[in-house]
Amino acid sequence: MQKLPTKWEDREELREKGQFWTPEWVAKAMVSYVAQDTDLIYDPATGNGSFLAALDSLDLPNVNYLGGDIDDSLLELPIYQQSHVTVEHRDFILEASKQKFKSIIANPPYIRHHRLSPQMKEKAKAMSYNATGNHIDARAGLHIYFLIQALCLLEQGGRLAFIVPADTCEGHFAKTLWDWIFSVFKVECAITFDEKATPFPGVDTNAVVLLIRNESPADSLKWVRVSQESGELLDFIKCNFEGSGFHTLTIHNRDIQEAKLTGLSRPPRCGEIAKHNLGDFAKVMRGIATGANEFFLMNSIEAKQTGIPDNFFKRVVGRTRDINSAEFTETHLNKLDESSRPTFLLSLEPGHRDAHPNITSYLVQGETMGLPERALIQQRQPWYKMEQRTPPPLLFTYLGRRNSRFVKNSASVLPLTGFLCVYPHRDDPDYVDRLWQALNHPDTIANLASVGKSYGSGAIKVEPGKLKDLPIPDHVVTEFELLA
Repeated sequence: MQKLPTKWEDREELREKGQFWTPEWVAKAMVSYVAQDTDLIYDPATGNGSFLAALDSLDLPNVNYLGGDIDDSLLELPIYQQSHVTVEHRDFILEASKQKFKSIIANPPYIRHHRLSPQMKEKAKAMSYNATGNHIDARAGLHIYFLIQALCLLEQGGRLAFIVPADTCEGHFAKTLWDWIFSVFKVECAITFDEKATPFPGVDTNAVVLLIRNESPADSLKWVRVSQESGELLDFIKCNFEGSGFHTLTIHNRDIQEAKLTGLSRPPRCGEIAKHNLGDFAKVMRGIATGANEFFLMNSIEAKQTGIPDNFFKRVVGRTRDINSAEFTETHLNKLDESSRPTFLLSLEPGHRDAHPNITSYLVQGETMGLPERALIQQRQPWYKMEQRTPPPLLFTYLGRRNSRFVKNSASVLPLTGFLCVYPHRDDPDYVDRLWQALNHPDTIANLASVGKSYGSGAIKVEPGKLKDLPIPDHVVTEFELLA
């Protein structure tokens, strides 16, 4: 199993390369799918040879292996020095093969969009548009472009097996991507993993295995949830998705339209669809983005040291771990300050620069630090102008694990970007309290998976535009009289 580095510098290098090795039990299952009816498997991101090792262990002597990678050091590994193996130094996006393949397998590099070079972005953008006929959202990572490129190189009737992060099915680009895939290809199976069975322990993302054929689209697909590592996944694929009696696999036959709407990384929607969502009862906004917390955010001692009058500060909460209960009160806020947590936000508006000499001198310090040139701050006129929010009655933890929750903001603080602001359409305290309880109902919380992006260890990240779509079960709406 791959041992992840603990030092920040080593982690950064790993993120730059996006190299996370596929465990043997998953690699074998994926290889068994693409190895049918072929004499050559193509792997455009060979890495340390996980799929080649799986191919060798499955004893398929008539199947050759062609691979490519941009990391020269990996291509010298002994596993690649075999007669049935050919590997080449190739950038799969910038120097794509002109040959088509009957079998393609990959664990593509997981490199996020902001780490891609301008040349790579431009090439990937053009390639994806030519393939899909639409522009893929610029926030797509390299793994998305690998998937598109590979599908374009798949022969008619050919098979593709990719292991990708869950954001492939949940990201901003997902609708455009899957509209294309489902309309052109036959998605045979999607495999997801419980936390105990994750292929990449310690990595803050969930994995999905996609098994796709270049055939006419079907009306349904097999969807699998793996509860623990075992050989049953390999057995299931070997029996062409028809087996039964598996103890570590939960198998659903999913309608394509439902799967496209819900997302392949998420469980199928069961039962009646809720008539109402959060947007029917409240407005959602993200918290305040300062652009430079180290300058604008401070504790009470630091705020006093600036000499800036108190009325230019607003009380805020910055981190999700600063709130450990379902209600945040002034007592909690004061305890944070007593522990030296920053809860004072310098909140200036145009014209405030000369409102007090100490404001002027403090802003000069910020200019000396180069703050006006920072990307986010550059968009403000003047640069020190802080975003404005009304204290929201309810807060939602933007990225949370199993304690993802709605918090009653009894302290009337402003949240930073670790939270989303929830503004109920009615502001009477009784209604706010009932909505708060309805949103924290276990059946409502369970629906977060249907609108959020899933990460490792059970974490769910919900964007403001998606939180408003959170379904609130009909019985919860009735119980708390939200329509009264």
